[in-house]
Amino acid sequence: MARQIRLTDADITTLTVDAIVNAANPGLLGGGGVDGAIHRAAGPRLLEACRPIGGCPVGEVRSTPGFDLPARWVFHAVGPVWQGGGGGEAQKLASCYRRSLRMAADLDLQSIAFPAISCGAYGYPMERAAEIAAAEVADFDDSANPTEVWFCCFGSSALSIYRETLSRLGVPVDA
Repeated sequence: MARQIRLTDADITTLTVDAIVNAANPGLLGGGGVDGAIHRAAGPRLLEACRPIGGCPVGEVRSTPGFDLPARWVFHAVGPVWQGGGGGEAQKLASCYRRSLRMAADLDLQSIAFPAISCGAYGYPMERAAEIAAAEVADFDDSANPTEVWFCCFGSSALSIYRETLSRLGVPVDA
C-alpha cells in the first residue's frame, strides 16, 4: 500500500494518530510553541517521563508515551537553530524526519504527524524546511509503516507553503 501524505491546518495535540512529533528543545523539559502546547496537552506525566531521558542532541529523536494526548506516542525531535545554512542545519533537520520515520516503523505504527520542525523560534525558513520534510518522507524506504504521514501546519500561510512545496516536488498529497 502506498504511503498517504496529508496536510492539515490544525493543533497537532488534537490529532488522532499513533505518534506526533514534538519540535523539542535539547533539554526535553518543555518550552514554547509546539513543545509547550504538547507538554500542556499531554499533562504532567510527560515532563516526568522526559526528565530521566537526560536530554537529546540536535538531529536526534527520543520517544515517550502520549499520556493525555489522543496520540499514543510523542517523538521529541530536536531540530537545528537556523544559522544561515552553513552549519549543517539541513542535514540535522533531515535527520529529525528520518529518525522519526524509522522510530515509527520500528514500533510498527501506522500514522505519524509532523509539525514544521525548527520553523518557529529556531528560525528555519519554512520553504527550505518543507523541502527537507517532503524529501525525507518521499524517500523513506520502508514500504509498510508508517502508512499515513501528516504535515500539521499552523496557519494558512504554512499550509500554503507546504502544499506548494509538495506539489513542486511532485509529492502526491491525499485529500
